[in-house]
Amino acid sequence: MKDFINLLYRNHSLVYKLLLFIGTTFLIVYLFPKSGKFKYNFEKGKPWQSENLYAPFNFAIKKTDAEIATEKKRITDNSTLYFNVDVAVKKQVYKLYDQEFKTIFDDSLSKLPDNVLYKTGKQILNDLYGYGFLNQDHNFSKSQKVVLLNNRVEYKKATYSNLISQSELTSFIEDDLKNNGLNRYKTQFISLFFDIVEPNLTYDKAFTENVLQEELDKISYTRGSVEKETLIISKGEVVEGDKYQKLRSLELEYESQVWTDTNYYLIVFAYTVLVALALLMLLLFLRKYRLDVFENNTKVTFIFFNIFLMVLITTLVVNYNSKYIYVVPICILPLVLKAFFDARLGLFTHVVTVLLLGSIVSNSYEYMFLQIIAGIVTILTVSELYKRANLFISVGQITLIYIIAYFAFFVIHEGSVESLKWETFGLFVLCGLATLFVQPLIYAYEKLFGLVSDVSLLELSDTNSKLLKELSDIAPGTFHHSLNVANLAEAAANEIGANAMLARVGALYHDIGKMKNPTYFTENQPTGISPHDELSSRESASIIIDHVINGIEIAKKNNLPDRVIDFIRTHHGTSVVYYFYMKEKETSLDSQVDKSVFSYPGPKPFSKETAILMMCDSVEAASKSLREPTSSKIDDFVENIINKQMAEEQFLNANITFKEIQSIKKVLKRKLANIYHLRIEYPE
Repeated sequence: MKDFINLLYRNHSLVYKLLLFIGTTFLIVYLFPKSGKFKYNFEKGKPWQSENLYAPFNFAIKKTDAEIATEKKRITDNSTLYFNVDVAVKKQVYKLYDQEFKTIFDDSLSKLPDNVLYKTGKQILNDLYGYGFLNQDHNFSKSQKVVLLNNRVEYKKATYSNLISQSELTSFIEDDLKNNGLNRYKTQFISLFFDIVEPNLTYDKAFTENVLQEELDKISYTRGSVEKETLIISKGEVVEGDKYQKLRSLELEYESQVWTDTNYYLIVFAYTVLVALALLMLLLFLRKYRLDVFENNTKVTFIFFNIFLMVLITTLVVNYNSKYIYVVPICILPLVLKAFFDARLGLFTHVVTVLLLGSIVSNSYEYMFLQIIAGIVTILTVSELYKRANLFISVGQITLIYIIAYFAFFVIHEGSVESLKWETFGLFVLCGLATLFVQPLIYAYEKLFGLVSDVSLLELSDTNSKLLKELSDIAPGTFHHSLNVANLAEAAANEIGANAMLARVGALYHDIGKMKNPTYFTENQPTGISPHDELSSRESASIIIDHVINGIEIAKKNNLPDRVIDFIRTHHGTSVVYYFYMKEKETSLDSQVDKSVFSYPGPKPFSKETAILMMCDSVEAASKSLREPTSSKIDDFVENIINKQMAEEQFLNANITFKEIQSIKKVLKRKLANIYHLRIEYPE
């Protein structure tokens, strides 16, 4: 048991990656749809490319959306309206009519029972309440069927045109009077009826909608069926009409059928295998081509977290409304990874993520093609992310690529542009705007994961920052030396394709440890008097070596990122303070001088950028000792210093090649020649 625990402890990094791998796999699979997947791809109007397809089981042919919509519209248009009748209102109005009529028409004629005016008014009431008088106006078709209900029991049937609305009351009265030749009494009758008439019909919206819903629920969403082993389509046949609908029905049946426990677990297992393979490919890529990233658990966690985040956001959008799928800014992923790592890793991770998303979205081929193309454009166009203009230009290019590719796919599918959905272009614009969120996201990631992007490096490269201003005040010679080294390192990094911004920042801060004892370093001794004259060789070497340790302490106190502190730790590697070592050998009575006392603690440079700094730092510092420099002297001088570092195996841990070292030598020779203003040496 103890041996097993020790084994786990020794391999704790790999154990963590394994747990991260398993956890991310299961989280992604949990988000995936658990239905079956139709294995054939087909497009309407295009030939069937696969083998002859026979029905694998019995299934119903689904009606098209247009057919169902037409059927629903027909039922809705022909639906019955239901109104509640208040029978007591009619009796009350007739009673009031008898009372008020005598008040309005008080002449001797009004007292006769067969008075024409009285009979006309009574007839108007009979017509008004024949079907009923509405309590409010409604925007229904005049031909729509109506059922009048009395206590939920059918009372009478009619059409909506039979009912009188309040806005029609005046014209209704006028028409009846005109037909009876009593138009001169219009004012009196209108005044009378407006005082006594009350609505007796109320629209029963809830009951009407319930009845309508019951009718809509009776709609059959299928028309006919296909028996098992029936030929659906032959190879080469055009997918259209009934054949297209059968294929769509079979596809929907695969995706919507109820699965048994066995089928469900098989699907989950299959998804787990696919997701695990995709994530495993990413881990193998990191292990083979980005070993420094693979060995850093924080960075691996960061990459896996971003993949899961994109899958999660896409799943949420698909579940809400799949038509908004193109609003999700997938291109943020390669942008973020390029900002913290490099373009190759960013593109590889983006492709793996898009492959995973293909199992979530509909029309996966089109989606994956668009996203992979957009990701490639993102990687190719976005350079120097810390420049705001570059990001806006790149986002514009990404949006344009989305629009062009989508337009091409639409024309291929539909064969015309007449039914082009212009609102989809708006979704691509929104996606582009959402991609601009990458800047605050990078800042948040820096704080959460302790990573450093080029944006932060640009801020650190400002020589007006507090720490660099302090360096220029306390150790002006060291500050000037750091500026020269920064210029050399940046030029060398650009020459071999390394991170020039990182190399420059590392060079600016590599000697901040000299602030603790500035006068013990040659560049800060303007009078030429050296405090080392009063110290032993061992004491002097200790002070010189300690500037690395002091630099690390100062850097951590000022919250410099680890990537910058790496330059402080490695810029002398494990080299020897040669001057004091040789001085000790000359003055010491002991023939065997302990070389480790005069050696820097290391580690050796372990990246291209830190290796570049070691070369540039040594060459720039030693160049001050050149007397009457010439081109040939500078060439020999640079060759000797860097060849000595190579002989001491200082670059053994750095992923830098001999060819790249030769390129760096050429840059340093050229730059030093420019610094010393050397001219071409003409033959005498």
